[in-house]
Amino acid sequence: MSKMLTAYCMKTKEKNVPMQDAVITKTARGGYMAQGNDGKGNKMTTMLAEATALEAVKNGVAKKGW
Repeated sequence: MSKMLTAYCMKTKEKNVPMQDAVITKTARGGYMAQGNDGKGNKMTTMLAEATALEAVKNGVAKKGW
């Protein structure tokens, strides 16, 4: 079972919105960040723990961007 990444949508003010087309990148300080959209064209970004980020890439929920 693949766990969907969720984030807060700033435009619609909704919490725990499922993220589609997620791409995980590394920040300059070594953190992990997922960027994607909510399916309606609104961009979303969320910070992730290393374990969560690597698990999402492994399960095919997100693409590796680094």
